[in-house]
Amino acid sequence: MQTDPIADFLTRLRNAAAAKHQRVDVPVSKLKTEIARILKEEGYISTYKLVDENKSRKVLRVFLKYTPDRRSVISGLKRISRPGARAYRGSTEIRPVVGGLGISILTTPRGVMSGRAARKNKIGGELLCEVW
Repeated sequence: MQTDPIADFLTRLRNAAAAKHQRVDVPVSKLKTEIARILKEEGYISTYKLVDENKSRKVLRVFLKYTPDRRSVISGLKRISRPGARAYRGSTEIRPVVGGLGISILTTPRGVMSGRAARKNKIGGELLCEVW
């Protein structure tokens, strides 16, 4: 049984990028799909789609993005809020990641959004992860 599916999702992305894979399949959930949507909007992955495998289970297929010299666009992923230690931030406590070169992903009362959007809308929430 998995206790932290978000950490598993981020680890699969990190490992696939390090191994230079074109795509990675992860078990689907609404939260993982929303995180993939934000990563696509911010330019960290090329695309994602839901795939129905074997008619029994759905997977989220994430297509990774690379620079022309075959380096991954994602250079780091860090899980912040964990099941054992939740991390909540107010809108004024959300800091830029790597001097503004990265993004943070939060769950807020208005849905999952990037740290930049949460600061702009003046809402806080649970800080899920940072990507740079």
